[in-house]
Amino acid sequence: MSRPGWVPNELYPFESKFAEIGGARVHYVDEGSGPPLLLLHGNPTWSFLYRDIIKGLRDRYRCIAPDYPGFGLSAAPAGYGFTPLEHAQILEELVQELDLSGITMMVQDWGGPIGFSVATRNPGRFAAFVIGNTWAWPQSDRATQVFSRFMGGRVGGYLILHRNVFVERIIPSGVKRKKLSPKVMNAYRGPFAAVESRRPVHIFPREILASRPFLAQVERGLPALGDRPALIVWGDKDVAFREPELRRWEQVFPNHRTVRLEGAAHYIQEEAADEIADAIRDWNPVAAA
Repeated sequence: MSRPGWVPNELYPFESKFAEIGGARVHYVDEGSGPPLLLLHGNPTWSFLYRDIIKGLRDRYRCIAPDYPGFGLSAAPAGYGFTPLEHAQILEELVQELDLSGITMMVQDWGGPIGFSVATRNPGRFAAFVIGNTWAWPQSDRATQVFSRFMGGRVGGYLILHRNVFVERIIPSGVKRKKLSPKVMNAYRGPFAAVESRRPVHIFPREILASRPFLAQVERGLPALGDRPALIVWGDKDVAFREPELRRWEQVFPNHRTVRLEGAAHYIQEEAADEIADAIRDWNPVAAA
């Protein structure tokens, strides 16, 4: 199957694979060999976000990077709500269909709640975690609640649906070390060319508050994973996830190594891919276990 013209093959030179799950057509990349490294994106990105990390680690890991339905090259079925719970259910089925075990999982942004939902429900399949700027519990921070109500509400809906503000403004503002090229930006614009295609992007900020029961369930499951080794790679200029979240992750995973990505903001995979890949190479989760 040919890919859309907005996918830059020279930057994303991977074979596209698809799985039919729950009525969704789920796109994923499956590159390299070795223990599985499951790479989970957030909003409004897709597996393209991990392209340089995949290139840097596919000689050591089997790098698997899916797109949630409605993101990237994945298509959602009729009636799909684009909630984190639904994305987690789709991801869980993909992990089971591929029969992955001994997984090292890397998460950032919404990849945290979605991925840890799957891990807490299938702890025997997960061996270690690479944790970027993310969370996996109900948010009580006032600024985050204001963001959820505003961007998840009517005004935010207008800005996201009709101005594509998440792609055009939030992605560039979440990258501090460099300016993203037109080809990279077009790869992020591509899935959301039409107004209706942007609805999944609008739902995520609303769900920061609306998915509190889901987030609470994920939080309750985290202690069962606390014995696993964790590598925390943390952009110190992120306005969304800061020192309190970092400290909490360090408490959740006592057996951790923290690598601060100085000057990096929210989309650490765009700013610090080489540093992240090097940190994963230097870190030995088997020895750390």
